[in-house]
Amino acid sequence: MEPFRNEPFTNFALDHNRQTFMEALASVKAEWGKHYPLVINGKRITAGNPQPSINPSRHAQITGYVSQADHSLMDQAIEGASAAYTIWQLEKPLFRIGMLYKAAALMRRRRHWFSAWLVYEAGKTWVEADVETAEAIDFLNYYASEAERLLLHPPKLVSYPCEHNEWSYMPLGVGAVIPPWNFPLAIMAGMTAAAVVCGNTVVLKPASATPIIAYHFVSLLEEAGLPGGVVQYVPCPGSRLGDQMVTHPLVRFINFTGSMEVGLGINEKAALRRPGQRWLKRVTAELGGKDGIIVDDSADIGEAAVAVVQSAFGYSGQKCSACSRAIVHQGVYDEFLAEVVRRAGLLKVGPADAFDTNVGAVIDRAAFDKVAAYIELAAAEGTIVCGGAEQLDPSEGYYAGPTVVAGVDAQARIAQEEIFGPVLVVIRADDYAHALEIANGTPYGLTGSVFSGNRAHLELAREKFHVGNLYFNRKCTGALVGVHPFGGFDLSGTDSKAGGPDYLLQFLQAKVVTERM
Repeated sequence: MEPFRNEPFTNFALDHNRQTFMEALASVKAEWGKHYPLVINGKRITAGNPQPSINPSRHAQITGYVSQADHSLMDQAIEGASAAYTIWQLEKPLFRIGMLYKAAALMRRRRHWFSAWLVYEAGKTWVEADVETAEAIDFLNYYASEAERLLLHPPKLVSYPCEHNEWSYMPLGVGAVIPPWNFPLAIMAGMTAAAVVCGNTVVLKPASATPIIAYHFVSLLEEAGLPGGVVQYVPCPGSRLGDQMVTHPLVRFINFTGSMEVGLGINEKAALRRPGQRWLKRVTAELGGKDGIIVDDSADIGEAAVAVVQSAFGYSGQKCSACSRAIVHQGVYDEFLAEVVRRAGLLKVGPADAFDTNVGAVIDRAAFDKVAAYIELAAAEGTIVCGGAEQLDPSEGYYAGPTVVAGVDAQARIAQEEIFGPVLVVIRADDYAHALEIANGTPYGLTGSVFSGNRAHLELAREKFHVGNLYFNRKCTGALVGVHPFGGFDLSGTDSKAGGPDYLLQFLQAKVVTERM
């Protein structure tokens, strides 16, 4: 195959690209109201109590109804995945790899259609949706190429007299894949495809807010040649059936992306051996962040302000990589704050399907209420200089406009806790050393950025800024598969670097065979 290359983004400045995207939006809208079944052992199963999937931009609109698994169906899915594993693990790696390449090609042909679903079910703007679909294609292609490298060309061992020694990789077994709602196509596709291409089977519990996108992805895999039972699609409330997935003795590994609190609970439960369990479960977890961008007194203030606004308010701040703290040298604090407020004030808040929307609604009522509570707290812990309560409007969609809070202490709750919404705190630093201290002063360690024209400052950050993804003179969001492998330190997760050369190793185990000659 050709060397991996990232999928280019769509240029919406071109009339024909805007027109084809509007046609995709209309096509998806025409499908609203359908019922989506479970997929267990390759069969569509309609279960009782289907749940509506809501358009966050207009919460009176229902994009579809999705069947929900119960305990019995979950057991059936896990046992079916275990049975399928006995066959799938023996499938030739080239078949599994080819299936991913074919799935990527199929998604590329329907790119705008998948993006349109992201607009309506996840509330993504055109650009955010397009970038995510491109990332999903990247994950499929990249993990296929990585599987070629690991499975078809395993490492050579040191030669030893009179022996033939061979290293190979084997799959683990059944995995529980629990993706987030904020990247319901790209992260879900990457988490699933990585496990499957290695020869594992998967029980996929899509995020409750975005299950239809996952259904269409599973259907795409089937079209690409995936046998029944390899991926079981079991939407359900995580609070009700999540423990069953994590603790089931047939589940060998858990691949989770979500909040720190839920991830810690999964890690704790998975560590206990259950009756009938024959292994130590592996947990791969990408958790939250409280990401900071440092702006020193040598930085280009205009460029820094653009990057902070993009990082803080893209997808309404609903990214684990989002900038929620700007840490600014006191010498440029006032100038920087004024520029950030100016640029944030230019952002248009509105429905995601409108081309000119910059900031859409947050995902649901619970997210809106959480953001509203933090904005109320912000008024007590700092000074709201942009946005605030007047930009909270849940009447039609769950809208929370960009909010900038100045004069915040580094240890304040709004400077320490993950908000997952469009709220940026701006913290004054006495000097560069103080800025690094503030940046490292949370339990998280996911992404960070430094804007500086001082080479010594950048090199010090390279050594001292403790995050998994560190950027210099650019925004702290927008990691590209293969270019910026993504994963964090400390309570931001297991640092398994999605989209990087070590990621597939989370779903493989090495075997060495020695033959005396």
